[in-house]
Amino acid sequence: MSYEIVLEQAYAFPPDRVWHALTDSAALAQWLMPNDLEPRLGHKFRFQSKPMPGWRGFVECEVLEIDPPKRLVYSWLGDSDWQAPTLVSWTLKPIDGGTMLRLEHTGFHDPWGQEVHSMFSQGWKKMLSEKLLRSLQDYKPMQ
Repeated sequence: MSYEIVLEQAYAFPPDRVWHALTDSAALAQWLMPNDLEPRLGHKFRFQSKPMPGWRGFVECEVLEIDPPKRLVYSWLGDSDWQAPTLVSWTLKPIDGGTMLRLEHTGFHDPWGQEVHSMFSQGWKKMLSEKLLRSLQDYKPMQ
């Protein structure tokens, strides 16, 4: 069986600002994890964090699709021992007064799919509703 996460969050900020938070390595590190992302097709990058029991402490990714400032898709491999690569897709849509951000994280398969899906679902909800929002509110453009 396959599981997917689909979340939408409206932000009172323009798409370019939300896009920056998703594609600028330093901005992304503020609300998600330290990384070496470069927003270009085919770029392989890592999210890095502290290892813990059951997790090696990094996520291997590759940019698979990019259409600034509308869509970003990358693969996500958190631990090859129990997980096949999944896909993270970000879609930005201008709305009155801001941006609608849609996250789709797909490709969670059994035997671990349901468990991993549940864990990621809660994590992504918190990231979008709290950490990304705070990062957007605190954003200071370079002069």
